[in-house]
Formats: sequence, structure tokens, C-alpha cells
Amino acid sequence: MSVIEFNNISKEFVEGHKVIKELNLSVEKGEFVTILGPSGCGKTTLLKMVNKLELPTEGEIFVEGKKISEWDKIELRRNIGYVIQQIGLFPHMTILDNISFVLALKNEDKAVKKSRAIELLSLVGLDESMLYRYPRELSGGQKQRVGVARALASDPDIILMDEPFGAVDEIARTRLQDKLKEIQLKLGKTILFVTHDIEEAFKLGTKIVLMNKGVIEQVGSEEELIYNPKSDFVKEFLGLKAFISILDEKHISDMYNVELEKYINN
Repeated sequence: MSVIEFNNISKEFVEGHKVIKELNLSVEKGEFVTILGPSGCGKTTLLKMVNKLELPTEGEIFVEGKKISEWDKIELRRNIGYVIQQIGLFPHMTILDNISFVLALKNEDKAVKKSRAIELLSLVGLDESMLYRYPRELSGGQKQRVGVARALASDPDIILMDEPFGAVDEIARTRLQDKLKEIQLKLGKTILFVTHDIEEAFKLGTKIVLMNKGVIEQVGSEEELIYNPKSDFVKEFLGLKAFISILDEKHISDMYNVELEKYINN
């Protein structure tokens, strides 16, 4: 059974203008699904409908086999991790209190909250000395790691991520991507990750969903999208950058050595 299922979903903000159009998508347990596409294609709207920040105009969404309309929104959100680009840490709270915020809502005792926060800081590659600092004392990359830790605090099966690394520098972004991939492999969480970056989508996703103007153009692996594009849009959107991103270090090294050998022999 799918963990998340979209059945003929449409969404209108203005009557007669659908930002999501009769969309169907199934997400299986443990999948890392990257939702890729140009600005305004409906990526974030699709993500927000999973935790009832937005409601579909038409169709049904199922989360863990239950209609989204039947979920209490507070219960649903407590059981889904959510990470956004702006991070959303509470500036007046320590890192400990930020990470354990959902646990506090569940009335966990102080010892449990602290132990869980220490465990999660270690998981995202931070030291427990961070516990009593405030968000203003952290770098952008550190804040994003804390945001990931907070999303994991209640041990949710599903994590939603909306361009979470878009505001950090390239070095921090690469490290955060590597850490997130490591965490997902270790914990087996189901992740929906919105991005407009092709390389990021291919690096992280076990399944890539490419959207355009409210519809899904293609779903598949990076190889399927690159070597078997289903539309002209897929070809044009991915282009040469996507092909380059799929080349691993071995291929690049082999190509470099061949060219070097030619140069030496000449």
C-alpha cells in the first residue's frame, strides 16, 4: 500500500485556473521522491496538500491509507516532519527547545526531550554543545541541520522538504545533501523533497517527479528521464546539465585519462 497517494487531484486558487490539474501519483514507503520543475509549476502546492496546509479542490489524497479529509490536521502535522527553506526556527528558543518542540506538545518529560535532541544533533552532524545556543548564534548550514533534526524529533514516517537548502552556500549545500541522503538510508523515512535544481533532484531522489504547469510530465529514475524522455519539455528542461550530472566520477576519470593519453602520445 502507498504511504501517500494522489488520486485525480486538482487545485484552484482562482476559479477556473487550476495550478494542479487531475494529478495522480503514488509514493511508496521508504522512497525519496524529488519533485522537480520550473517556478510556478505547482511543486510547493502539491507538497502543502500532504499536511493540509492546502486542500485539493477536486480529487482525494490518502496518507497512510486514510483520506486526508478524515485526518485531524493537528494530529496529521504532528506525525509528518516539515522542513522549509526559511527553516522556521523559533528565535527566542534554544536549539534544545526548537528540536523538542513537537515532543513538548506530546508532554514528553525533560529527560526524554534532551536525550532525543542530543541523539538527533549527532545524527545531523552537530555537537551537543549546541543545545543551549540560540538560532542567531548558528550559521545558515547549522540552522538547516537543526531544522532537519526538528523534523525527525517525533520519529515521523513522512518528511516534507520544500527547497530546504536553497538559501545556503554551495559547500554547505553539498554537505547537507550528503548528510540527508545518509540519514534517509539509515532510517528509511519516506521523503518528498521539492527543488528546482536538477543536480540536487538527481543526487537525492530514488524517484524523480518532473512537473510543468500543474501536471506531471514524467516520473522515473534519472536514467529514465535522461535516456527515455516522454516529452519535448522533459528534453528541454533537463538538457545537457542533466546528462552531465549523471556521469559519476569513474566515467569522468576514464574520459579524462583517455584524453590525457591521446595528448601524451601525440
